Amino acid sequence: MSARLYLASDSAPRSDGASGPISVVLAVEHDALRRSLRRLLDDDGGIEVIADLCDLAAAVESVAAGSPRVLVIDLGLADKGDPHTIRAVRARASDTEVVALTMHESPLTAQQAIDAGAIGFVLKDRADSELPVAIHRAACGEEFVSPRVAGGLEALRRVLSDGLSPRETEVVRLIALGHTSAEIAAMLSLSRRTVETQRARIYDKLGLTNRAGLVEFALRRHLIGC
Repeated sequence: MSARLYLASDSAPRSDGASGPISVVLAVEHDALRRSLRRLLDDDGGIEVIADLCDLAAAVESVAAGSPRVLVIDLGLADKGDPHTIRAVRARASDTEVVALTMHESPLTAQQAIDAGAIGFVLKDRADSELPVAIHRAACGEEFVSPRVAGGLEALRRVLSDGLSPRETEVVRLIALGHTSAEIAAMLSLSRRTVETQRARIYDKLGLTNRAGLVEFALRRHLIGC
């Protein structure tokens, strides 16, 4: 990926006023959070929220009709984070950049959202400081990932060169953190049998025989301990 990874500590570019503020559609599941984010963005002179919605279909139609510069989409609203939803939005309005908003602090979720066409990834509990920055970055075509996820995302991207899939890399991270197969299955919405199959495949791909070796691999690749 050619885009630079921007963190919240980077200063956000501001609208130059030549084309007006950045038009935004806000699609967030919960009313209280949506109202709070609306107030936050309304206080930013470089951003104009043209619609705030709690219905995904209505949000997609609003984007298609109004072609906002940025869509902020709650992954809890988007079919529980299904990246195909982001892909569908980008297909309907290719000029609209997508910023994904989520409570899940997962590098895998971030990479899936970015692969589907999102340019920003913001954690809900950091939205007050990160969302305006992400929107301004998105309007400039620049990637933004929440700092709490960015390190893990960079590690994930490095580890893909070891031949592991993004899902397998997430399983490696969770095993190394000490989670059982049953716990991992619940976290990733998989069956325990699927996790056990992936665990065996991971050990085979990496030429490892025990968890100690897996933990060492995860530390070396900065999947944990960073």
